[in-house]
Amino acid sequence: MSTDRIQAVYVISVAAELAGMHPQTLRIYERRGLLTPARTNGGNRRYSDADIERLRRIADLAATGMNLEGIRHVMSLEQEVVRLRSEVEQLRQGLMHAIREIENRGGALVPLRQTVARFGERPSIFDPNR
Repeated sequence: MSTDRIQAVYVISVAAELAGMHPQTLRIYERRGLLTPARTNGGNRRYSDADIERLRRIADLAATGMNLEGIRHVMSLEQEVVRLRSEVEQLRQGLMHAIREIENRGGALVPLRQTVARFGERPSIFDPNR
């Protein structure tokens, strides 16, 4: 996430207007744990572009008739999906790097189901000297 999107610059009245909500609604969402705006040294709330996007997502889910606890659960699951997709991509990149390393060393990957082995014998692909 870019720092422009997470920099908290909007006061509550501006954030509420950008999100199409009443400022009291933002306070309710904060009390219910759906949103955590930044605070100034004086304790005033400041909202970022990412907060505004989150408020719009909350509004979209609420428009479908979902209650706040349901919205919290859906948004938590959405964050988990993002995290897992990132993890899958990191694993995919690691696997591709490992495959390139094996190929650069003159080796090759052979799927186990394509090896020939006699019953009771260890397949040759497990022999470290090959």
